[in-house]
Amino acid sequence: RRDRRRLFSLLHLRRLVLARLQKVIAASIAIFAITFALFVLLIGSPAWAVASLTLLPVVYGATLAIEFVFLRLSFDPIDPCRPSVSQLIKAWWLETAATPLIFLWQQPFRSRAIADLLPLQACRPARRGTVLIHGFVCNRGFWNTWMRRLQDDGAPFIAVDLEPVFGSIDDYVPIIDRAVRAITESTGMPPVIVAHSMGGLAVRAWRARSGFTTCCHCVVTIGSPHRGTWMARHSTTRNGREMRVGSAWLDGLEALEKTMPPTRFVCFWSRCDNIVFPSANATLPNADNRHLETTPHVQMVHHPAVLEEVLLLIGEADSTVN
Repeated sequence: RRDRRRLFSLLHLRRLVLARLQKVIAASIAIFAITFALFVLLIGSPAWAVASLTLLPVVYGATLAIEFVFLRLSFDPIDPCRPSVSQLIKAWWLETAATPLIFLWQQPFRSRAIADLLPLQACRPARRGTVLIHGFVCNRGFWNTWMRRLQDDGAPFIAVDLEPVFGSIDDYVPIIDRAVRAITESTGMPPVIVAHSMGGLAVRAWRARSGFTTCCHCVVTIGSPHRGTWMARHSTTRNGREMRVGSAWLDGLEALEKTMPPTRFVCFWSRCDNIVFPSANATLPNADNRHLETTPHVQMVHHPAVLEEVLLLIGEADSTVN
């Protein structure tokens, strides 16, 4: 019991550190923007002060634009599947509009606003639950829109926080295992696991390294770098290095998976994914791979086809246990 309390305290402290770090970053950006605008106002004119407030959005948009340029360069110029410039501009705009709310508000300040929904075992629902797993340098606040929808539908769910933030992807195995066990015990059925980006690799690591003592109904991955991503080639964090194309960690994971029974995977991917490219690296052999047209990395989570598929999966009868 003492060890459990110590583990709980350590995990709670790590969540606080990440949440506080994100709050500091968001607050620092706001303070810098306001301070710079006031400085310009004092030495210049009101018009320039107002214009200076657009500096940070412009810099942010330009950074995203560079990602889309690299994405386009990852395609062979004669590849008929290469996204057009107009498609990439649309995807850039969708990503520019969607991500600030998530990274500057939901995750820093609203990550604990919606509690996990676990029914009492005596009042088990007619459908299975969902485990939501975020990606690199994110937290459970990433799923706020999903959690509200599931909550409104009365659908059980657990949204995890992957810690340590820059540790090995293998470190996330026990976190996922606890969540899967908890929601299985609560609902009486193996859950649907939904994972964005790096979270998809964490789920595969859980399957391969947990001894297969727990199971799930289906795994849905959204923009996950199953075969690595070019964007990780210069990463200095441990989990970032593990996401490099051809990394030893990915090779080891694939070798372990070959010895395991198959699990049902639905992999959503996009040729306009500005984080995972080559974009086909977000697919898996023998999986139900579904392309999302003109949809960037974060925006894929908000594509209606993804949530609709998950709602169908959690409504399925308990006949597929993997």
